[in-house]
Amino acid sequence: MSSFVSFKYNWDLARRDLVAGATVAAIAIPQAMAYALIAGVDPRFGLYSAIVITFVASVFGSSSHLINGPTNAISLVVFSALSSFDSRFDAYEAMFLLGVMVGIVQILIAVFKLGDLTRYISESVVLGFMAGAGLLIAIGQIGNFLGVSKAKGDDHSVLAGLWQTLTQSGPYNLYAIGLGLSTLLAALLLRKLIDKYKLPQMDMLVALIVAAAVAAYFGWSIPRADGKSIVSVVGTVPAALPGFHIAEIKFEWVTNLLGTAVAISFLGLLEALAVAKSIATHTRQSLDYNRQCLAEGIGNVVGGFFQSLPGSGSLTRSAINYQSGALTRMSGIYSALIVGIAVLALGPYARYIPKSALAGLLFITAYRLIDWKRLGYAIRATRFDAILVFVTAFAAIFISVEHSILIGVAISLLLFVPRVSKLDMRELIITPERVVRERLPEESRSAELAIYDFEGELFFGAGPELDQCFDRIRLETLRENIRYVVLRLRRIRNPDVVAAEHLERFLRESQTRGITVLLAGVRPNLAKLLRNLDFQKWLPADWIYPEKEEVYSATLNAVRHACRLLSKEGGAQPGEATYYLV
Repeated sequence: MSSFVSFKYNWDLARRDLVAGATVAAIAIPQAMAYALIAGVDPRFGLYSAIVITFVASVFGSSSHLINGPTNAISLVVFSALSSFDSRFDAYEAMFLLGVMVGIVQILIAVFKLGDLTRYISESVVLGFMAGAGLLIAIGQIGNFLGVSKAKGDDHSVLAGLWQTLTQSGPYNLYAIGLGLSTLLAALLLRKLIDKYKLPQMDMLVALIVAAAVAAYFGWSIPRADGKSIVSVVGTVPAALPGFHIAEIKFEWVTNLLGTAVAISFLGLLEALAVAKSIATHTRQSLDYNRQCLAEGIGNVVGGFFQSLPGSGSLTRSAINYQSGALTRMSGIYSALIVGIAVLALGPYARYIPKSALAGLLFITAYRLIDWKRLGYAIRATRFDAILVFVTAFAAIFISVEHSILIGVAISLLLFVPRVSKLDMRELIITPERVVRERLPEESRSAELAIYDFEGELFFGAGPELDQCFDRIRLETLRENIRYVVLRLRRIRNPDVVAAEHLERFLRESQTRGITVLLAGVRPNLAKLLRNLDFQKWLPADWIYPEKEEVYSATLNAVRHACRLLSKEGGAQPGEATYYLV
């Protein structure tokens, strides 16, 4: 909380933060319970996350407006990771362990300053993941919305499971459907009124309270003699704050959950940093991204020891926090405290909340999770982006939601490497006007002198294309009896040992054939590579022209040197007055 001491925290700041915190708490309570429902765990763990992780991350974070806690995307990944556990107790213990593992990975990312790795996750991958996650959330709540049990078949296909739920789960519960649909419509109507009259963002909380009150009034959520109620309810939340708890640790769990922990770690940091950056563009706040990564990690570690659902930065709650006038991180602390008070005072009343009502709210959440405008923008932009969107969404739905981002990143790298390994080579000529420029197809090249301009990444992936370029030069020098070649290397980037090997082979072969190859525009990184590999022991120093501050000077010096050598041999090449154009 060091940033708080840089200014006086007065009553006016506290009042605005308190109002914002209360508004955030109003939306956090139904969201936390709904996200726990997505994760397939007791709703109290979602509420505990909205208390513990929100509080801790607000204390240690960098953003003044970022609100951490349970999120829909991470809850969906948690559900996928816990689906293999038969025992509810084991699933809960594994979830607490997963939270600690996620926090440790995020802390390590912060310690080793690896937060920038998140920028290598393509925006199209994230959009595809969100699209897949939103669809999965909606599909996963159809059973609750219809008031039927989810069918458990042998086929793990999402669509097959949906078909079984719709056709093999018994009669639909009309009471549940009515409550779910009414809650959904009420929340949408309230949001319109709130936006129109600039009211506090309490649409979901009010809609949920009304649905619970209606169900309780008509006795639909009251257990009958057989212990069952007409509509399925969320369950009782103890009127107590989360207690310290050390999760059970099994080696098998650790190995099985490690991949999920890494996926959640990067997904969580990506969510948190993206939200913090988007708000900071409006507030002009200077963010410490590494510190924010550390705060995310500490929040999840502490949350894991206090029975919390793993969490991250919430776009919805953070935006509401900013829009409600929050000025400091104290708003997040106030929000956590208010949720804690609500749990103590109102926790037992959660037994009146119908699952179908929460399902109705989650349909809204699933729809809003997908950024439809940006999704369409990415799909229309390039084939590369469209492929990433569809592959990641497909992986989330049909393969594994916790591994879909990793699959998307792998595909993006597979598609990206061929793009960056593209190497361009253009031939230049010296015109009768003594101008060096690109050669047009119908023009003849300079007698006995060939000039080639390279551009692109000169790393191992470009090896095959570099060989093709050198093969073309070999053929042209043989066919045209060219004895001097200038290679303009000013616009090549990131040369490595593979590129150096190809270059050395070409230079040595050219020397054997009596062809002089001059290297022009050699940048410092390439020059250092050549020195490290002892090129100077066999390549004459006046055959290498380092890049200088003067534009094109290295290339012109190399061309002039070749022209002088040709002139001494009786060639008719232009001399010193050579200019350069592209």
